[in-house]
Amino acid sequence: MQLGKPTSKVMAETVFRFNGHKSRKILVGPHPGVDVSVVEIGQGQVMIASCDPISFIPHLGPRDSAVMSVNEVASDVATSGVRPTYAMFDLNLPPHFSDVLLRRYWKSIHETCKDLGLSIIGGSTGRFEGCDYSIIGGATMWTTCRKNEFLTSSMAHDGDDLIFTRSAAYGATSVFARAFPKTVRKHLGQSLFEKAWKYLVGANTVKDSLSAAKVGIHQRGVTAIHDVTEGGSLAGIVEMAEASDLGGVIDLESVPVSWETLEICKLFKLDPLTSLGEGSLLIASRPHRTRRVIDILQSGGTRATVVGQLSSRTGGLFGVSRKGRVRIRYPKRDPYWNAYWRALRKGWS
Repeated sequence: MQLGKPTSKVMAETVFRFNGHKSRKILVGPHPGVDVSVVEIGQGQVMIASCDPISFIPHLGPRDSAVMSVNEVASDVATSGVRPTYAMFDLNLPPHFSDVLLRRYWKSIHETCKDLGLSIIGGSTGRFEGCDYSIIGGATMWTTCRKNEFLTSSMAHDGDDLIFTRSAAYGATSVFARAFPKTVRKHLGQSLFEKAWKYLVGANTVKDSLSAAKVGIHQRGVTAIHDVTEGGSLAGIVEMAEASDLGGVIDLESVPVSWETLEICKLFKLDPLTSLGEGSLLIASRPHRTRRVIDILQSGGTRATVVGQLSSRTGGLFGVSRKGRVRIRYPKRDPYWNAYWRALRKGWS
């Protein structure tokens, strides 16, 4: 059985094909590579919404698991260029999930939402036989704005620069440093461990999305934002390009891979370009505003790098490096999942 997302073929035959009752108020519905849905709510306003699983990873603990979970969903909404404002949570807890753990987990959800300006308005909580770590429920978040004041990852333009923030495999680096601290410290040293440990709290893609959008949106600057998640950098690039009906050329050697990420990926046998990228963004920008987008991100402490250009004339998406030119395709699998469980089976901690 394949862990993580089903194949694009399965998704096309199910989720993207059958959507219940059709409504003209739906401006953006289920679509591959698109982070949000958009619905007209009247008086020139739209609601922008997204939902995702939330997790409790025992090796991370309740606090860090909650921080990661909230940020993952909030990041999707923020790719619209608008701050998420409301949230609902569904907790389907394992029977052995104690009241003490629940209190600590929920307090961290509350504190993370408060820091992001998110109001929790409801949800559902229970313990159920058959539920187990690490996915223990889901969350839905949304916000509102005027009809012409939002972005989706399908709005990139021909000729846009493609900006990548932070490092490839940022999420994998963050999780493995927190989940297996003794192993990382033993094999890679204290200095690297301390840097990688800060990844979880250091990534604020909500802030990064909103900062980039301040430059201007659509023809005035940023045309599309997409958060990098499962499948890593290459999956994110393919998703944005295909959602926008574009191809392009990506300089594979310009995709940033931090020292911490490179060494952790070697230790856990991961490909940095196809491993969990939560914490990084892809930003499509009109070329005349790219420098300004990079400057505003870097002034806030976020590394930003142009990794390629999107085009309607290349007939596909291609990667170039010293080894030559190759067609970029969606990765068959993200090695993160197998690496995590493999480390657990080895008794790494």
